[in-house]
Amino acid sequence: MKYVIAYDIGTTGVKTCLFGIGKNIELIADAHQGYGLYIVGKVGAEQDEDEWWSAMCSTTKKLFEAADIKSSEIAGISFCSQMQGLVLVDKNGTPVRRPMSYMDQRAVKEIKEGMAHGIQIAGGNVFKLTKSLIISRAASTSVKDPVWKYKWVEHNEPENFKRIHKWLDVKEYLIHRCTGRFIMTEDSAFSTLLYDTRRGKRGWSKALCKMYGVRMQHLPDIIKSTDKAGGLTQKASADLGLVSGIPVFGGGGDASLIGIGAGCVETGDTHIYLGTSGWVSTIVDKQKVDAGKMIAAIVGAQSGRYNYFAEMETAGKCLEWMKDHLALDEIGIYLGKKHVAENQEAIYTNLYDYLMDTIKKIEPGAGGVIFTPWLHGNRCPFEDPNAAGIFFNITLDTGKTELIRSVVEGICYHLRWMLECQEKKIKVSETIRFVGGGALSPITGQILADITGHRIDVNANPQNVGAVGAAAVMGVGLGIIPNLETIKEYVAAEQIFVPDEKTKAVYDRNFEVFKRLYKSNKSSFKALRLNV
Repeated sequence: MKYVIAYDIGTTGVKTCLFGIGKNIELIADAHQGYGLYIVGKVGAEQDEDEWWSAMCSTTKKLFEAADIKSSEIAGISFCSQMQGLVLVDKNGTPVRRPMSYMDQRAVKEIKEGMAHGIQIAGGNVFKLTKSLIISRAASTSVKDPVWKYKWVEHNEPENFKRIHKWLDVKEYLIHRCTGRFIMTEDSAFSTLLYDTRRGKRGWSKALCKMYGVRMQHLPDIIKSTDKAGGLTQKASADLGLVSGIPVFGGGGDASLIGIGAGCVETGDTHIYLGTSGWVSTIVDKQKVDAGKMIAAIVGAQSGRYNYFAEMETAGKCLEWMKDHLALDEIGIYLGKKHVAENQEAIYTNLYDYLMDTIKKIEPGAGGVIFTPWLHGNRCPFEDPNAAGIFFNITLDTGKTELIRSVVEGICYHLRWMLECQEKKIKVSETIRFVGGGALSPITGQILADITGHRIDVNANPQNVGAVGAAAVMGVGLGIIPNLETIKEYVAAEQIFVPDEKTKAVYDRNFEVFKRLYKSNKSSFKALRLNV
């Protein structure tokens, strides 16, 4: 058995997992540490690179405290990471400014100047949109896309821009800190939307860089997810408590590796992820795009296969908001006659379980209350940084428990909306794998089944599937696993949820209202954000 370490670099924390790879991928130990997400002026979102590194170092050391494994036995390390961040570094690999998160929405002026002019389709200049779709089968039509963050820095922080040596994503920055190399994996390169996906031309597109005004010298070398990026440097090994020289593999973004960890590796396999963000992803063998609904088939870790991907910005983040503001804001909440605010661990485990158990007692439909989970704008099936959350249809009979249940249902309504948008273009699977921290609750699994009408299967340890995917690419890179297509043999459903047709009828009614809420409130969202 070979031992590997996978770092799952999320939006609000790192999950570090020690796996043994043999006949299957076995979780030996794990550790978690949070870090900040800094909202700047309501629409900006940044993180601190040293907080990422510090969390990696401390959680790595915790693994060896929990497991009877020596650091000398580690055969490799890799990453599953948040994507579409912007980490601009100098020649030493030091960021020239704080990294910008995928959630950052500051570049409104940049996207208008770059795309929203002339003859338009789906909000983009028809000529630029056409060129992008021909070259990459996707286009930078969202204010959150990295190229507009890059242009924002160029326009607003010219001194920082002059210092740029390379443009990296989140895990690529951490790979550089581990190895000293400047690289990007294929999926990260594609997520910049500057990547030519045409057969025989794969790589950075000179035409797209010229069109967007991106300097090609800022772009790093591209490697595969299963490739060795380099060996761990002495400095990094000392920080992490690992042996210098061990291989560091490319790994992948969360959108690439979570599906692999879930066991969705064949054409037509669909999975739903509910973490800080949320998405619906289906494996396809040809690139497809729905520019109007902001859905595209993105490059993943598997050669010749793509992830037809629809994303919502705030999914589990809505649950966190609900916990903090609908539950913990209440002075008198007790669990077993103990005030949960006195125990940080209880807040993030027992309280969540308690809340889920509480909403189980509320009838499906949350008493007619509908919540819209757009707490930081929205991307799919409509792009609008002004969109916000709503509690709709509150009456004198509405209590806090109805509001809490409506948050869970609202997230699931939006996941159904994205799923149905996919179904108009491709065939999704009848049985859907449900993964991420939000899949830990059987209540959520049943609600999702009832709302979507699909059978929902949940993996064991669904919160760790991204790390499982990172372990899988290491297994291939180390020659232990023959190829990524065999991963399906390693993962199986632990829980199964079948739709209740009576309950679904209630949800079908509410879902139709849910979809109308954005159109009805679009102008009001904009009016209220004008002075923000």
